[in-house]
Amino acid sequence: MALRDQLRILVVDDMSTSRGLITQALESFGIGNITTAADGPGALQSIAKSPVHLVVSDYNMPGMDGLALLQALRQGAATQGVGFLLVTGRADNDILQRGQQLGMNNYLTKPFETADLKGAIEAIVGRL
Repeated sequence: MALRDQLRILVVDDMSTSRGLITQALESFGIGNITTAADGPGALQSIAKSPVHLVVSDYNMPGMDGLALLQALRQGAATQGVGFLLVTGRADNDILQRGQQLGMNNYLTKPFETADLKGAIEAIVGRL
């Protein structure tokens, strides 16, 4: 069974359009096990019910931003090993350094091409 058939991914973004675009791109790679959440707390609830291998999260979300979500994941015994891809329109050094300190596996800047998303994911989980 191919990795893409087993991989479970959670897409977290407060913008439904962005969630849809990322989900469509993942489906175009043959990934079928995708769940979505509109915010950090929703993502944590979703993962508690159904664990995932990888979280693809927007940085800029109200309440709990992507790095706060990452921090919460890294502090949980059951979620500390989950892969984390941060998607951001503001890839400044402060955000990226903080992400690396918290254990971010990779990042992607907006706007991005589908191939860029695939490459960023493959850098974390291996060839799809």
